[in-house]
Amino acid sequence: MKKTLSLLALLLFTLGCQAQPSITVVDCPDRTQTNANYVNFREPLQSAPLLKLPVGKVQPRGWLRKYLELQRDGLNGQLGTVSAWLDKNNNQWLSNQGDHGWEEVPYWIRGYCSLAYILNDDAMKREVNTWLNAVLNNQASNGRLGPDGYDGSSPDLWAKMPMLWALQTYYEATENARVLAAMNRYFKWEMSIDDSKFLKGLWQEKRGGDNLWSVIWLYNRNGDQSILPLIDKLHRATSDWTLQDDLPNWHGVNVAQGFREPATYYMYTGDKEMLEATYRAHNEMRKRYGQMPGGMYAADENARRGYYDPRNGAETCAIVEQMASDEILMGITGDIFWADHCEDVAFNSLPAALTPDMRALRYITSANMAISDEKNHAPSIDNALRGMLSMSPFSSRCCQHNHGMGWPYFAEHLVMATADGGLATMLYAANETTAKVGEGVSVRMEETTNYPFDETITLTLHPEQEVAFPLYLRIPAWAEDAVVKVSGANRTFKNAVGRYICISRSWQEGDVVTLSLPMKVRSTVWQQNKSSVSVHYGPLTLSLKIDEEWEAHDSRDPEFVQDDSHWQAGVDASLWPCYVIRAKSDWNYGLVVDDKNLPVNFSVVRKAYPADDRPFTLDETPLEFTAVGRQIPSWRFDATGMTDMLPTKYAPRAAETTPITLVPMGAARLRISAFPREKE
Repeated sequence: MKKTLSLLALLLFTLGCQAQPSITVVDCPDRTQTNANYVNFREPLQSAPLLKLPVGKVQPRGWLRKYLELQRDGLNGQLGTVSAWLDKNNNQWLSNQGDHGWEEVPYWIRGYCSLAYILNDDAMKREVNTWLNAVLNNQASNGRLGPDGYDGSSPDLWAKMPMLWALQTYYEATENARVLAAMNRYFKWEMSIDDSKFLKGLWQEKRGGDNLWSVIWLYNRNGDQSILPLIDKLHRATSDWTLQDDLPNWHGVNVAQGFREPATYYMYTGDKEMLEATYRAHNEMRKRYGQMPGGMYAADENARRGYYDPRNGAETCAIVEQMASDEILMGITGDIFWADHCEDVAFNSLPAALTPDMRALRYITSANMAISDEKNHAPSIDNALRGMLSMSPFSSRCCQHNHGMGWPYFAEHLVMATADGGLATMLYAANETTAKVGEGVSVRMEETTNYPFDETITLTLHPEQEVAFPLYLRIPAWAEDAVVKVSGANRTFKNAVGRYICISRSWQEGDVVTLSLPMKVRSTVWQQNKSSVSVHYGPLTLSLKIDEEWEAHDSRDPEFVQDDSHWQAGVDASLWPCYVIRAKSDWNYGLVVDDKNLPVNFSVVRKAYPADDRPFTLDETPLEFTAVGRQIPSWRFDATGMTDMLPTKYAPRAAETTPITLVPMGAARLRISAFPREKE
């Protein structure tokens, strides 16, 4: 009888423990364990706290799904029928004997491939198979993938790097073993290249970290230790991104992808100085040229001494490359800093770099830009070509083909697996994730939210059977007093800013977790940019609402076309116009702030959430904000016709203040986001 009572007491105790979840605040998921459900980092590599789920396992919903569908129907999805660089006739990626396709094909296919498998689009998957099977079928006997491509006397390895990323996505989706075999042969060929000819040339030398990441990806899957020496070889040949108080190159795109190379190398060496070097390089760029909102920097083509005003901006290529770097670093470090930064770029910089229908894009997008036109704005911009600011399907060969990875890669990283067999919500947007947790139990997790336009996130779990695992909720650095509701009880966390709330419990069908991230107004003063001020609401930075006048033009018009724009024969150009956007309302306002640098008379105006899920537009954004400005009449356009630099505090101001409207920065194709600071 006593034994029966003891067993009953133990059962009741166990059930009681399961009913009361363990909720703790941690800095990072436990990286010391091995997740048996997914590919981990093999020894001798360092372990990682977060693991990316295979493509397609995270299915975006809501606005993100809509934007991926717009991308499919827009420039990225249709580029194969538009761009001459993707013409299948005599394309060197299909035959190795062609005369075009260099970086454009791999730039395009890596985003297109991810999009195809996220949307599970059969027509797109057939197109992916056409290109990637050709790459695999045409591998040279010595292991080289793709066209010869020589930069002088050195083999051009740069264009192969984005193609490797496309192959990695393809393998995740199909588990086609030919990918692993082909990559292994290719890396052994790379090892055979004499060091004097290895990675010689501007792009490949600066971007060797992309190649290094692919070697690690393959080793984690095939365990072939013979390719590990290539990691050292690549690091030696890649530009030195570990410099103190300097960077090896100031080209905006090189920085966005090159700076993470030391952290990638850290995964092999365990040298924490390498990890620190990546943080240092990230901060060095922003200390000099990133004194502006939106997560990017004033590089235009190349960052230049004296050109760091927020009217200078970033290439669309740099924007999506920065997001990819942030996503990789999330997994390597588990540091919420990189997730916060990725959302900053994704919500505030990327949307405005494209037209709302995603059929045209802008080469350079800035935090302050009151004009978006076809003119040559050199030397205000470090590029003397036309159309650097216009919205065009042919803004440039690089951005035209490369922009497509931005939203698909973001979607792939919304939820990640953790080393201890759980899940982590890393980037917030509505989605449905299917993953394995614990000892291989499948769970479907629905995330319902209109974030970043709403502060409530609801997670509903559907495990195939009751299963215990930890669920980590990222709490952004701006989110004070986060509230978690689970098992009917609310808990407010004041110590979770920039950390994770970990809920460890046994989960059953229909369990619900609600996370509230209270959004409050806050500001940033950019001391090195004339003490200008930016306003933030949750993860959104706010911009002056400027009435936009869109003027369509024929993309073949010599006044608008770029020198490297080439159309396929027979394209109906009327379907692919370019646009000039001009301001129809005054834009030259300073922002009136109080002693805490917060906008005076600030209020939030909530509107109906758009039924068509397109919130990053002026007409449909569900959030507007009231504030007060003071006009600065002398702040106009410079001699090149570009938005002039921020005025000094001595520039004459209007005597009276004026009510102004602010909107999310990502919804504004014309915007002032770093304001001259005005006192009441």
